[in-house]
Amino acid sequence: MRRCAERSIPRRLRATGFGLLLAVLLAPALAETPSALDERSALQAGDAAVGTRVPDYTLLDRQGRPVRLSSYRGKPLLVSFIYTGCFQICPASTRALHEAVKGLDKLLAPNQFNVISIGFNQPFDSPAAMRTFAAQHGIDYPNWEFLSPPPAIVEALTRDFGFRYVATPAGFDHVLGITLVDAQGRIHTQVYGERMNAQRIGEPLRQLLTEGALPPRLQLTDVIERVRILCTVYDPETGEYRYDYALIFEIVGGLLFFLSVAVYFGVEWRNRRRARQAHAGTPRIAGELSR
Repeated sequence: MRRCAERSIPRRLRATGFGLLLAVLLAPALAETPSALDERSALQAGDAAVGTRVPDYTLLDRQGRPVRLSSYRGKPLLVSFIYTGCFQICPASTRALHEAVKGLDKLLAPNQFNVISIGFNQPFDSPAAMRTFAAQHGIDYPNWEFLSPPPAIVEALTRDFGFRYVATPAGFDHVLGITLVDAQGRIHTQVYGERMNAQRIGEPLRQLLTEGALPPRLQLTDVIERVRILCTVYDPETGEYRYDYALIFEIVGGLLFFLSVAVYFGVEWRNRRRARQAHAGTPRIAGELSR
């Protein structure tokens, strides 16, 4: 299991030759520093959070505006924890998640789910730092926000999501993954791994959207949307979902068959009903004529 553990070098040192020399000299020692994170217990904590409802915390978006987690209810939510001082692993995993989300375009529309990245290294992961991080790595998806929690709630927030991290001489050590929250605000599953792809996050999203309860007032658009989701398959060559036209033709053919059968029985029922009415009216007419 790949973990994120990198050294956050101050900007003033990074901007000088001395900073570069210091980073080179420290690299071997930092690489040999054992991680303080117990990976097994970290994974157990993540799994233990599955099924629990996330409290309604208030965080700040990239513009410093308050955002309540409850505002994301009603749709599935993908949650990633990052820290902006990470120079390789967090940026790489965030870009991979970005590509994976774009690969869902055929499976899901952006208005069907949301994504948030939360900066847990407070106070350094400020709204301005999160805004810069998103811009540097080209994250411009319309339903993706970068949030900064107040320092006082970081411990409780990460615990409730089942996310564990440990400060080390190399920065922070934590298991890489995504938390999927359902439309009711409950944690549905944890998806672990450094390199996310559309299939790894698409399949649990598909499950949430197709196996959940239908709306109280079912509309034709709801049925069409579920059928459309079912008619997509993951293409490993492109890393994206595509329409399975063979399955579409089978579904359309089946619907046409059942429709034709329904029409046939409907016509038969109408004809028999008319015949019964005509038969019931014949004696009465005959009786009137005999008078």
